[in-house]
Amino acid sequence: MPHLSREQVRDIDRRAIDEFGLPGVVLMENAGRGAATAIQQHFPTGAVAILCGKGNNAGDGYVIARHLELMGRTVTLLTSVEPVSLTGDALINATVAKRSGIPITTLGNACLADWQAAVEPAAVLVDALLGTGASGAPRGNLATAITAINAAKTQRPSTAVVAIDLPSGLDCDSGIAPGDCVQADLTVTFVAAQQGFSNAAAQPLLGTGEVV
Repeated sequence: MPHLSREQVRDIDRRAIDEFGLPGVVLMENAGRGAATAIQQHFPTGAVAILCGKGNNAGDGYVIARHLELMGRTVTLLTSVEPVSLTGDALINATVAKRSGIPITTLGNACLADWQAAVEPAAVLVDALLGTGASGAPRGNLATAITAINAAKTQRPSTAVVAIDLPSGLDCDSGIAPGDCVQADLTVTFVAAQQGFSNAAAQPLLGTGEVV
């Protein structure tokens, strides 16, 4: 399967929604369920913390949380924004996760120590902070959350880090990280590998790649 650019992946989603009439929330459900299955296959034990930002990547994170919990995993959601501030399909899935009783902690502009304390109990950290639409160096609480993920891996090498779509901070087209970037053990992406994944500079950040 070829590597696709940001615009090509967006066009596939657009065609599925506009030409075939498949609702975006169904695409998100399929992606999140597939990612949860991949996480369970690669890292089948231990508590899971899913770090969510504010876009559709976060929506995937909420779906993943629900499916991992259904698999019997202990799951916590850590968010950079209040879930009620989300829109569209991401808001739908954040609402479902909340009504499912999955613990959600909004850290917002919390300091690094607070982010580190929040991720500390987890054996598996899932990065659903930034998706393929992000460009430039991560800023503010997103940069803080990325630092907390990487610090957890440094302090506890047994901690597994899973990136959804791509490691947050990596440009999907160039494969370059212009600032802070998650260092993943497993990257789960959808439809096809991103164009930037073929850049040798991206390899140390991606870990194992899996398309679902």
